Amino acid sequence: MSLIEKIESAGAAGSLLESTVANLKVWVSADFLPAWVGASITELVEAGEWEELNDRFYQTMAFGTGGIRGRTIGKVATSVETGTLSAQGTPEHAAVGTNVLNDFNLIRATVGMFRYVKQYLEESGRHDLPRFVIAHDVRHFSRHFCELAASTWCKLGGQALIFEGPRSTPQLSFAVRQFQATCGAVITASHNPSHDNGFKAYFEDGAQVVSPHAEGIVDLVNQVTLEELTQFLDIDLAPVIVLGADADQPYLDLLEEMVVDSEVMQKMAPKVVFSPIHGCGAISSVPALKKLGVEVIEVPEQMEPDGRFPTVKSPNPENAEALAMAIAKANESEADVVLATDPDADRMGVAVRDRSGEMVLLTGNQIGTLMAEYRISTLKDAEIIPEDGSENAVLIKTFVTSPMQEAVATWHGLKTINTLTGFKWIGEKLAGYEAEMKTKLFEQEGLAINYDACDVWTKADLMLDYSTYFVFGGEESYGYLATDKLRDKDANAAVVMFCELAAYLKAQEMTFPEYLDALYLQHGYYEEKTINIYYEGAAGSQKIKNILESYRSNPPKAFGDVTVSGFTDFGKDEIIDADGKRIAPQDFYFLELSNGYSFAVRGSGTEPKIKFYVFGRSDVIEPEDLPQVKADASVVMEAMLAAIDADARERAEA
Repeated sequence: MSLIEKIESAGAAGSLLESTVANLKVWVSADFLPAWVGASITELVEAGEWEELNDRFYQTMAFGTGGIRGRTIGKVATSVETGTLSAQGTPEHAAVGTNVLNDFNLIRATVGMFRYVKQYLEESGRHDLPRFVIAHDVRHFSRHFCELAASTWCKLGGQALIFEGPRSTPQLSFAVRQFQATCGAVITASHNPSHDNGFKAYFEDGAQVVSPHAEGIVDLVNQVTLEELTQFLDIDLAPVIVLGADADQPYLDLLEEMVVDSEVMQKMAPKVVFSPIHGCGAISSVPALKKLGVEVIEVPEQMEPDGRFPTVKSPNPENAEALAMAIAKANESEADVVLATDPDADRMGVAVRDRSGEMVLLTGNQIGTLMAEYRISTLKDAEIIPEDGSENAVLIKTFVTSPMQEAVATWHGLKTINTLTGFKWIGEKLAGYEAEMKTKLFEQEGLAINYDACDVWTKADLMLDYSTYFVFGGEESYGYLATDKLRDKDANAAVVMFCELAAYLKAQEMTFPEYLDALYLQHGYYEEKTINIYYEGAAGSQKIKNILESYRSNPPKAFGDVTVSGFTDFGKDEIIDADGKRIAPQDFYFLELSNGYSFAVRGSGTEPKIKFYVFGRSDVIEPEDLPQVKADASVVMEAMLAAIDADARERAEA
């Protein structure tokens, strides 16, 4: 039997999906592909690795609104893919397939993005050369993909800029604005497992692409054919601009600007343990902290960039296990705080000491609430925002982030905007506020300004007078931002801001848990928990789809004795935010329950899982009641989590 006959036979036997057979036949018949591609497919077919072939070929990897992310190393790697491993275990070739991130899908994304950007510039009457800035993290193939994208862009007729080595996601966002690029990308899969990688796309405002650009890019990426890709496989770096270390300084200056109360930072700078968890966080965070006078103790085993993330199960600072070595180092060195960033340094996790001196972990919601309270208060003390607050000053958070942050903002007299999940929606808001300010300033005063060159006081005055001043933004998944000079979550800046808060609390002789409890007494006790249900591969994708579709067609009515009192379908209902703007439709559901709890449901855009976000709030009458309130709330929360989880797993199999 020929290779195609064996593939067709496996399809007829039900071992391969119909779509897998169709995609495999296209690739096997493509005589223009490198020989190792066919050899890899042959090896999998001969070994009867049908599940692996389904996972790799059942669909073409979708270029979503933020780019692409997925496996770059197969569950079953072929001998030709493995080849000669690099010193850090990177295979010779990324996995072959239509549904994995490899050279072919990376080029497809780059070509489609170039064509959209060129069209956008022409339609805007601009004759600029399409300029593309690319950064990358430390993962398998990250440098290779970065260079391949840059080479492809230049071959297409654009200008590409890359850094000399790994750089963080927030620095890429900053660099797009810094170098007045038309667009940008970062090669990263954030905190995903080591076998994943991704291509995260940004537009000229420094934020991830949103409508209408997102749909335009997706459409053109989908039009790129397999035949077009091979001409770009060989990398040519001759026309690519490589940015030296001096390009980092403006971003490092911005990190220093994040400190509002420099006096408390100078006098009471904390002693911290820092870990980048083998990623690129140390590149910017450590120099910034040391310049600010913070004593930084490094976790030596985790300072070395390594895409295998060998000392942790998962390089995710949300997980206690990922911070274990840093906490041990803190106990050994008697440090005040533990700080850890994920591989591309856009998320920060922390551990802090309680009154007994024990290290305790804070959740992403708690970190965001504490930093929001401190930053708003400090900006008022510095007379950057009015003492009574302002409807033109805003805190922006996602719907799945703790409602306690909205309570804090409201108490301070600030407006709160809730967005869909993903920092691109926060970035979109910032772009709108900047555009509104520039338009009003020109119409009313006849003035045009270089906004990014303004100092913090001037920017605040301009935005408060002519638009909306951004005070703080965040999401529950440990991402934070407090400046509009870049447009994505920034763990490097968060590290600096958290150290300023630590210095303030040190001066007040108060612990972080005590500061948080004080806020609970003021606003009520808030508790938030998440459920993550993983379903991998083609079969898993269908299970996630089953859950999401069933919530729309047959919404839950009750969980035991707790009934559903409210149901919002963001895909069908018209949702208007506090600015009067309509929120984009999405398969996202928000349910209110008869016991005062609520929860949200969404499929992850970056991992093979579905997520449930459960929220509870309890009144606290007297300070001495707080421990019992917490205990009672925990019992209710655990019961709700179990009921929601069981219901979801039933729906997955329906």
